[in-house]
Amino acid sequence: MSWKWIVVLFLMLFLVIFTVQNYEVVKIQFLFWSFQTSRAIIIFVTLFLGILIGWIGGYHYRDNI
Repeated sequence: MSWKWIVVLFLMLFLVIFTVQNYEVVKIQFLFWSFQTSRAIIIFVTLFLGILIGWIGGYHYRDNI
């Protein structure tokens, strides 16, 4: 088994443990909008948006240099 598969398996195990520990449903309210979802989903969406904004910002920064 290569080291890449070991890293992927470790990350998948970490993801499963994280999701199981953060399964609680939370209510999100913003102005007149509200919904309920798992805390883990909120964390993953926030992480994805942060990565996307950083990637777009970095791409824009490289074009201006």
